[in-house]
Amino acid sequence: MSFELRRGETLAIVGESGSGKSVSIKSIMGILPSNAVVESGSIEYDGMDLTKVSEEQFHKLRGHRIGLIFQDPLSALNPIMKIGKQITEVRRLSGYGKKEARARALELMEAVGIPDPEKRFDQYPFQFSGGMRQRIVIAIALAGDPEILICDEPTTALDVTVQARILELINRIKQERGLSVIFITHDLGVVANVADRVNMMYAGKIVETGTSEEIFLEPAHPYTWALLSSMPDLQTHERLVAIPGTPPNMIDPPKGDAFAARNRYAMKIDFEKEPPIFKLSDTHDAATWLLHPNAPAVEIPPILRERIERMKGEMGNRG
Repeated sequence: MSFELRRGETLAIVGESGSGKSVSIKSIMGILPSNAVVESGSIEYDGMDLTKVSEEQFHKLRGHRIGLIFQDPLSALNPIMKIGKQITEVRRLSGYGKKEARARALELMEAVGIPDPEKRFDQYPFQFSGGMRQRIVIAIALAGDPEILICDEPTTALDVTVQARILELINRIKQERGLSVIFITHDLGVVANVADRVNMMYAGKIVETGTSEEIFLEPAHPYTWALLSSMPDLQTHERLVAIPGTPPNMIDPPKGDAFAARNRYAMKIDFEKEPPIFKLSDTHDAATWLLHPNAPAVEIPPILRERIERMKGEMGNRG
């Protein structure tokens, strides 16, 4: 896979569980298990190849140049350490004194919406709700003043109202601090609200990439069609389209297009040869044989076509 992150943008990486999203992020952060290695290629950041830096260099990068928000806040927090200390620890590692680190931690707690930070500074994680714990994790991720914020399914374990507040918070902080954000999710509703560009990922590969508008209004890959068709909304009354089967085991990858066995539009060549990347515009690419000049004409599912027309109408009304 190959992609770039531009300064000040939010890039969403979308796909089902097992598509390789979290493994990609762990590769960037250098936190894969010791028996897992990047076999080839490079991960370039600020003149460094992150596949070749030492653990000491990575220690300086994590939390200080690149922040990470985990899916489950409980797994990211030390249950027997007060939350104030967990935030100040990151600040102290950046070379700040105890008094300065405390002041910054209180400032961050207020910035992420934790009420009465002076009082709650000395409380433990179990004394906070799930949404508040996720706010603490965001404060910890921001304590080192990172340039890049990686959000690995940060709202999956939260209810809808709390989820909306967390997304709004991440968006606001991104704007205020000029952060670049990588947002990992399987929820296309979240993507529509936060992403500038989208990478659709399947079986360890990016199968379609484009601006958020291109992915939602001009999808080109059958996998993107299937995901968009399976997304519930209030206006759709028809039965949602389910994607049969599960992603393949990449220890023994299938021949040809990895999505072929689940693709209702698959042709013989899909089972024999991996499709190349076809360019649809300067910002929109997709890897599917359906875009080959000799491929039969195939229309997107009716349920998706109706949604696209409805979204275009809503965008026109807002304009």
